[in-house]
Amino acid sequence: MHYITRALESRLQKYEKTYKAILLTGARQVGKSTLFKKVFADRKYISLDDPFMEQQAREAGNMFLTLNPPPVTIDEVQRAKELFRYIKMKCDESEEKGLFCLSGSQPFHLMQNISESLSGRIGILELSVLSLRECMGDAFNKHFLPTMEYASERRKSVKKPENIWEIIHRGGYPELQDQDKEWSGFYADYVKTYIERDVRELAAVQDLNAFRQLMIAVAARTGEILNYSSIALEIGKDIGTVKNWISILEASGIIYLLEPYTSNVLKRAIKSPKLYFRDTGLVCYLTRWLTAETLAYGAMSGAVFETFVVSEILKSFSNEGLDYRHFVSYYRGRDKKKMKEGGETIELEAEIDLIIEENGVLYPVEIKKNSEVKAIMTSAFTVLDQIPGKERGMGAVVCNCPDVGLLRENVLQMPVWYI
Repeated sequence: MHYITRALESRLQKYEKTYKAILLTGARQVGKSTLFKKVFADRKYISLDDPFMEQQAREAGNMFLTLNPPPVTIDEVQRAKELFRYIKMKCDESEEKGLFCLSGSQPFHLMQNISESLSGRIGILELSVLSLRECMGDAFNKHFLPTMEYASERRKSVKKPENIWEIIHRGGYPELQDQDKEWSGFYADYVKTYIERDVRELAAVQDLNAFRQLMIAVAARTGEILNYSSIALEIGKDIGTVKNWISILEASGIIYLLEPYTSNVLKRAIKSPKLYFRDTGLVCYLTRWLTAETLAYGAMSGAVFETFVVSEILKSFSNEGLDYRHFVSYYRGRDKKKMKEGGETIELEAEIDLIIEENGVLYPVEIKKNSEVKAIMTSAFTVLDQIPGKERGMGAVVCNCPDVGLLRENVLQMPVWYI
């Protein structure tokens, strides 16, 4: 299969010269092993998916590293947490950089081990499914901001896809970029492997059929505020179990929980996170939208489009080596806002789909699947003016419009392919 250049390649090369160890995290099959083999082709490569190698690493870590000395790449390193103490010892024995390249698909378990043993010695990066930029062969690698400066720079290399819904429906897993790869077969195998291997490793889940039902229920709620009670009622499990299983989906990179913007001024803001799948193809498979055309005109098109946009924005940060958790949030308030629609005045909850915070400036983003958008859609942006010590920056409506345009003095319309 043709190799697709990944945005993290240059960042990995820089980290090799900066840190004694590199950790690359990300969900199963996003291309971690392929990326390491491509960037560090001369290194010895070991996968702890091999039961024999896993046993050696767990039971005789010192001997394992003696037989496999650095520089070395160790894949699925979370399978042998006992190995971290010996990796730390090797790092402390040498002043050389780039001794270990480690990868794993269970970031939170890995983080616990790293915080205890490799703090200050390791650079951590996250690899997601392919971004739209990577799929289009666009080398632009700066994180998204809804500003004129960003739009002007982005315009120099941006490529408009022929059919954005085909890309959204297909999903971003590298294996699926081979058009001969059967879509539903890939996701069927992916879900089966994920549930039978990763889920059982992360937690002692006995009822795998119920967990599969949870994945479907959660996929149907992508882009919505997380409601544990509703999911528990649908799958017939208690709230504690649902919370535990949701944390498994988050820990293994299947979903992302977008936290609300917190400020004492916004007293009526909803405090629950919003739930997003990390890959829209997996959402479509689980919710049975089997073609791009039915998705584009279906009941979930708005939620899946929003999921795609949020995911692309998160990738733009992680592919630059930034932790998006420090930059993004959302807002929904219980105060009603009034707006006119079809000559009638209606009341809606004030909502901002995404807030990007950088250097004390808050950039609000609204997400719409439409090709035509209006400034009134951004009326909630003014709520950010209440927050002391923060400045409201340029906002945008990310949509399917043909080009960047100005909706009002400080609000842009921006095509989704500009992310």
